[in-house]
Amino acid sequence: MFDGLHDIDWASMKHAYGSAEEVPALLRALRSPDAEERHEALNRFYSAVHHQGSVYPPTAASLPFLFELATDDATPDRAAVVALLVSIGRESLDRGFEDDGTEIEYYPPMGCAQAIAFLRERSAKFVELARDPEPDVRLAAIPGLGLFLDDAEQALAVLRERLVAERDVEARLRIVEAAAISALRLPEAFHQVMEWLAGLAADPAQGPVTRLAALVQRTRCAPDKISEDVVPTAVDLLREINRTTPARDIAPTPSRPTVSTDTVAPQIVAAFEDLDRHTRVHAPTTALLRTFHETLEARVFERVAVLAEQLRSPDAGSRLDAIRMCGELVHAWRGDHTRLLLLVADQLTTTDQEVAAEAAAVLNSCHPIAAPAREALAAYINTQRAVHGPGVWATSDPRVRRGHQEAVQALARLGDVRVLPSLLAALDGDVDAWRAVQVAGCLPQAADQMVPRLCDHLRRVDLSQQWTEMTANAILSALAKLADPAAVPVMMDALGAAMRYEQRSVIRSALKALRVFGPAAAGARDAVRSLATTTDPHVQPAAVAALWAIDGDLAEVMPFLLGFLDDEVTFRVCDAADLLGEIGPPASAALPRLRGLLTHDYEWVRVHCAAALWEIGGEAEAPAVLDVLLGAMVWNPVTANHVVACLDRMGSFAVSAVLLLREQLALPRRGGRFESVESDEELQRIGRALIARLGSSASGAGKEDHSEKTEL
Repeated sequence: MFDGLHDIDWASMKHAYGSAEEVPALLRALRSPDAEERHEALNRFYSAVHHQGSVYPPTAASLPFLFELATDDATPDRAAVVALLVSIGRESLDRGFEDDGTEIEYYPPMGCAQAIAFLRERSAKFVELARDPEPDVRLAAIPGLGLFLDDAEQALAVLRERLVAERDVEARLRIVEAAAISALRLPEAFHQVMEWLAGLAADPAQGPVTRLAALVQRTRCAPDKISEDVVPTAVDLLREINRTTPARDIAPTPSRPTVSTDTVAPQIVAAFEDLDRHTRVHAPTTALLRTFHETLEARVFERVAVLAEQLRSPDAGSRLDAIRMCGELVHAWRGDHTRLLLLVADQLTTTDQEVAAEAAAVLNSCHPIAAPAREALAAYINTQRAVHGPGVWATSDPRVRRGHQEAVQALARLGDVRVLPSLLAALDGDVDAWRAVQVAGCLPQAADQMVPRLCDHLRRVDLSQQWTEMTANAILSALAKLADPAAVPVMMDALGAAMRYEQRSVIRSALKALRVFGPAAAGARDAVRSLATTTDPHVQPAAVAALWAIDGDLAEVMPFLLGFLDDEVTFRVCDAADLLGEIGPPASAALPRLRGLLTHDYEWVRVHCAAALWEIGGEAEAPAVLDVLLGAMVWNPVTANHVVACLDRMGSFAVSAVLLLREQLALPRRGGRFESVESDEELQRIGRALIARLGSSASGAGKEDHSEKTEL
């Protein structure tokens, strides 16, 4: 075995983390009798040689040896090796080729084409592996039948045979999926596969899961031909599945080593826990239903009908996965999500604490529109406090603790003071107090109780440790939102400590917080003034902005701001433009430079400078400002919130933007992948209000333009 392994110059090839010289050792370790050694080698292969799905030259060069391992009965964990082969092939197809089959050229070169050529030459071996005596090996190999077999007749014949032979639900799901992949990949297979899937979906002799899989995969193959009966049929099949599914709680998650928060920020630890949690799948039909939702896309009403049935499953794992799909729908698509949010809120009453915690987490993540769930959240929090006591925030059961904390955060973000007992208990203790800090600023009506506790936490932050910066930043942000001048001395102390330990992000946060208090932060003037002359590109603009808020001395800040406008660092230009806009007409000396920046090659610079130009120059600058703002929103929709906020301030001078606003608000999907529910909801709110104010004027302007053209 491994003939020729050392004939390859592995050291000359690169993977995600540098030289691939370790690959031979990883391949040999995959055959080790030591399970831990095999596990570590597989993890390293995925993380470095097949990093996040990438197919590097050494990934492709490993395939002959992985194939030897996969086809040798003496290899332990053969199923894991087969799954790795299939993953490399799937990613090679996705990343290495256009939809028409044209190879994508990468520099430096990737190994996608080499990998696919190798795997297709050995497609017959995947047929053998799909018939292997070991169920796990068969399960891992089945997707390869759709990915690598180029003979449409053979592929369908083998898939038919395997569906008859396999009784395992997950295997049957993969067989039907492999058929759809074959139909999408091979035009000559399309009609045969579609007919077969239609027959399976209508065959009462097949189980409801298989029939649902056939229905979904057939829909996936022809998304432009979704008939009216597809969703009702899917709901009926889900209902049948639910009737025959036994009630089942979620199996406990294996414990993992606890990461010390003495050296790592608790926010980072929590982020990795969330990432791990969201990679888990609790039901065999989850991937299938996710495919169905992706295929239905903007059919939000129909998707809610499907999700409603998913949430009725007696299987807790199916419901948990469905709750996550609800969150994904809300985050991706606009619309009235009241019914969906109420369906999620209903899961707060379940006896399965992990499901309830996930429901609370989804409501927290989409808090700007979670008002319909307000009373359900309050009832859940009260019940938890009654059952587990007033210290439930810090209870030892991690599922109960997570559910309570997520629900408290969600309700706090709705400005509901009923969470105050839980938040105060959290701030008075040491368990996950940082989560309470995140939402403390949402309750200004309780500032008298929040501010002393937040100040106490800020005093105890050891800024000599780099990992504490996230905690300090969050506390400073909360204190700024609560805007109680009593916090200023503690914030000044934090600024001084951050300066001593060169904690740049904390310095910036402290400056932004002190800026909120204006002249009330005069005691920090000297420190702020010294920072206004720093060369740090992040700190200096924040210091100048704080200096303006404290003293309001235009003569002192204008030289700085004019200098920032000439800076090559674009965020400094944007920061300067924002402050100039805040200053308004007295900053007229900046007008020539702002006008010149309207042609900058970066749209964010153009947007910020255009907004400043309006605030300073007013009506005379309106045509140029509008041209820049509307052009930027078309070019990069992520700028829309900034654009619309400025249009709102422009009032009647923005009347020509109404048509574009209507077009933007008519889009069913929220903005790009980094767009939050909060920013999109704000965009819709301001946009609709602006259209309502200017709509009649826009119609009148349109009629006048039309009449002028007619006369011409």
